[in-house]
Amino acid sequence: MANTAPIELTDRQRALLRAVVEECIATGQPVGSRTLLERTRLDVSSSTVRAELAELESLGLLTHPHTSAGRVPTEAGYRYYADGLLEQLEPNPIPFPLDLSAAQAEVDSALQATTEMLSEVTRLLALVSAPPLESATIRHVEVLLLQPQVVMFVVITSAGTVTKRVYAFAEPVDRGLVSWAGQYLNDALTGLQPGTHQLRQRLEDPGLSGREATFLAILRPTFTELVAEGQSLYVGGTAGLLESARGDELDAYQRLLEVLEKRAALLGVVSQALDPRKPFVRVGVELDHPDLQRLSLVGTAYGLANRTLGAVSLLGPVRMDYEKALRSVRGAASELSRFVEEIYEEN
Repeated sequence: MANTAPIELTDRQRALLRAVVEECIATGQPVGSRTLLERTRLDVSSSTVRAELAELESLGLLTHPHTSAGRVPTEAGYRYYADGLLEQLEPNPIPFPLDLSAAQAEVDSALQATTEMLSEVTRLLALVSAPPLESATIRHVEVLLLQPQVVMFVVITSAGTVTKRVYAFAEPVDRGLVSWAGQYLNDALTGLQPGTHQLRQRLEDPGLSGREATFLAILRPTFTELVAEGQSLYVGGTAGLLESARGDELDAYQRLLEVLEKRAALLGVVSQALDPRKPFVRVGVELDHPDLQRLSLVGTAYGLANRTLGAVSLLGPVRMDYEKALRSVRGAASELSRFVEEIYEEN
């Protein structure tokens, strides 16, 4: 969320701010006026640069450690820089080196491959939220007689998830009933979403015999549990993030690791930031979770033409390479959208 009253900068101030941010991203060190003159090639004196840096500092975009004459960006400075990147995005994402062909039709495998490649390319923590199960449809079911009194019920969704439940009965189960149930459920439920009224109607069809209705009533909780499982979050790159951490960032990462143990909280942060229409950047205190407010989140949505299914995002230090992060999440989301379009049926 950018400031409600945007700060107006001159072209020279924007160039200097951009140079400070990019130098800090590259080195993690305060940036002096001499370095900025070399980097920007501005035809001005060092005193002019120092005056401009002082003005940027008065606007709250830069600060300087008390031991150094060089400047570093504030969170507001990084925010201003990120807003400039968001305004100048190319219409189409740049190709990203993500090959999902090995995943076949398994969304779980595609999401895991996406997190691994994102974290490898960026050295940041990759977070990819799975499609909510209630947005998937039933692709196939199996009703199997494991033992005379034990039935296994398998539900496969269009999201590639496989849910298995084993039911034990007091008496031996008729093989013919098991075979009928498998055929009936495939015919009646394929293409339906797990939590819909239409699915419940099919399970309670008044044309069913008493024995058939009783058997389906025993299997029915599987669909309720399927919806209740909600949305999953895939995480990749924790080790790489810690390897690249500077000393002053370790405490923030320690807090992050604690949050990672509570996936639901992290999923909530990603979901709150998600804008289905465009990529997003959240810097520092813009992340609502108190343990993440020294980090930044960059991401974008993926899904079908008319429906968002999840988010592809990167979490890392406030001094992250925002340009590379935006380029990477957009490219990965494009590949993931292409993948899910081939296996999801439009509803």
